Amino acid sequence: MENTKDLTEHTSRAERKRRDSFGMFDGYDSCSEDTSSSSSSEESEEEVAPLPSSLPIIKNNGQVYTYPDGKSGMATCEMCGMVGVRDAFYSKTKRFCSVSCSRSYSSNSKKASILARLQVAGKPPTKKAKVLQKQPLVAKLAAYAQYQATLQNQAKTKAAAVPVEGFSWGNYINSNSFTAAPVTCFKHAPMGTCWGDISEGVRVEVPNTDCSLPTKVFWIAGIVKLAGYNALLRYEGFENDSSLDFWCNVCGSDIHPVGWCATSGKPLVPPRTIQHKYTNWKAFLVKRLTGAKTLPPDFSQKVSESMQYPFKTSMRVEVVDKTHLCRTRVAVVESVIGGRLRLVYEESEDKTDDFWCHMYSPLIHHIGWSRSIGHRFKRSDITKKQDGHFDAPSHLFMKVKEVDAAGEWFKEGMKLEAIDPLNLSAICVATIRKVLADGYLMIGIDGSEAADGSDWFCYHATSPSIFPVGFCEINMIELTPPRGYAKLPFKWFDYLRETDSIAAPVKLFNKEVPNHGFHVGMKLEAVDLMEPRLVCVATVTRIIHRLLRIHFDGWEDEYDQWVDCESPDLYPVGWCQLTGYQLQPPAPQSSRDSQSSSSKQKKKAKSQQYKGHKKMTSLQLKEELLDGEEYSFLQGASDQESNGSASYYIKQEP
Repeated sequence: MENTKDLTEHTSRAERKRRDSFGMFDGYDSCSEDTSSSSSSEESEEEVAPLPSSLPIIKNNGQVYTYPDGKSGMATCEMCGMVGVRDAFYSKTKRFCSVSCSRSYSSNSKKASILARLQVAGKPPTKKAKVLQKQPLVAKLAAYAQYQATLQNQAKTKAAAVPVEGFSWGNYINSNSFTAAPVTCFKHAPMGTCWGDISEGVRVEVPNTDCSLPTKVFWIAGIVKLAGYNALLRYEGFENDSSLDFWCNVCGSDIHPVGWCATSGKPLVPPRTIQHKYTNWKAFLVKRLTGAKTLPPDFSQKVSESMQYPFKTSMRVEVVDKTHLCRTRVAVVESVIGGRLRLVYEESEDKTDDFWCHMYSPLIHHIGWSRSIGHRFKRSDITKKQDGHFDAPSHLFMKVKEVDAAGEWFKEGMKLEAIDPLNLSAICVATIRKVLADGYLMIGIDGSEAADGSDWFCYHATSPSIFPVGFCEINMIELTPPRGYAKLPFKWFDYLRETDSIAAPVKLFNKEVPNHGFHVGMKLEAVDLMEPRLVCVATVTRIIHRLLRIHFDGWEDEYDQWVDCESPDLYPVGWCQLTGYQLQPPAPQSSRDSQSSSSKQKKKAKSQQYKGHKKMTSLQLKEELLDGEEYSFLQGASDQESNGSASYYIKQEP
């Protein structure tokens, strides 16, 4: 106590009123009912010497630290960055957590380690880190806080919310008790591979909106529910009271790990609604945060890095010709949003002839790809590159798996089942029309091919969009027969005999099923591939191994699409808000009632994006065949299948 009194006498009033290691706004306790006891308690804690560090709950390696009561003050090891009770630290100055850290600090060979907690693990020191080496520790921490703030400001414009009038993911999920697909299901999306163990119960520091102070203040909140990037948060101290719960994008600029306020000099102020609930808020936080988890200290930096895209405007690529699927054309990157590219065909003078796709789409390739594999290519009327345009490097494009075509391989005329790129709700009877180099195949849909082959389409041999004969029958999926084929129900054995053809060997198809993590009923944001500029609210309604049936909320089932679980056209809930892309909300009930007329015609016309003429949908085909006398369709199976009933697909463990 004597040491404490001496320290108090030599400490200025301003220093005593500094923010403590939690970043608590001292003096706010005067608002509490028990002013005297609170003030004396706070002053006794403030009499500890100033500490230059924050109070993180989780260290970089994920180890969780606990604290007894917090009344002895906290200290940070200047060597390894560990936070702990000050009295338990080594030496009189309490600068190090152990003897080894003290010795390492004085060793010339390890002086650079002082910046270990200021650098990203696994990366060499940045230019910023080299500058920090010449500064004292307090200055380093301040500079590091400023550096983090700069990263957040850079990402702020990217993470700006894009409001959708009348639609809120939070309200939509809460009111219907929906579940969203986790971010880890989307490896191509920001943070998809480094999301970590962010889950319910994780604590963060967020702006306190329940406060009358003129300045922006913060408080600690816990994640109550996760939905993709979005989290339902509850302020610490509200217990089971959900009256002030709010949704927030975890990757947004206003969410920080616990300890950020102390590092950045921001005040922590309890919400006005519960400010009288406790007399000692610091003790309350120590108790509640002991053993808790928070975001990694470099979380905002990882978010910023994961939203850097290698494709740049003015890059030239080869992309499928949407008017003739059998060939490619040169297009130029006009814009990049969240990894999605708006490509303008090079011959489009007014830049309205465009095509949207993700940078990892199998539909785009480097310049020269078509010639290298023997694919059709439409030469541009433009004889030379326009100023500023340059070819995209080949390493930027998604690589396909290498295949061995030397032995038994696909051959022209072989039959298979394939997703129709002009009607993605249908899996159709198809034929290999041409075998290209590097494992690529030209495929046509039986019964609806153009005489010149202009509607053939290119799939790689490892594509998850082609299947062996019998796949649909085994998995209770309706197979669309060739147009005009009257012998129904369709039987592969009879069809192969009638056409004098053979089925492609089963062993040549991709049978790999990743542990994707999707479940029936999960919500997500998905591209309408018949109009790929649109990203819509969607639901997973069926899962067949790695194949997902995607339903667009508010639209009829006939517009559902079969999509691979690793498709770059699927995104977590909150992706549009994070990247600044416009989200298409579900169709309102009033619109659903009138879909049978105008909406239905509008959606069916979307195939014009790819082709000059419409292709008959499976529903139209059924209606046409119903007029025939020989038609015998299993209506009961179709009804069950369209509902995505779990009893109508075979579950395969990945």
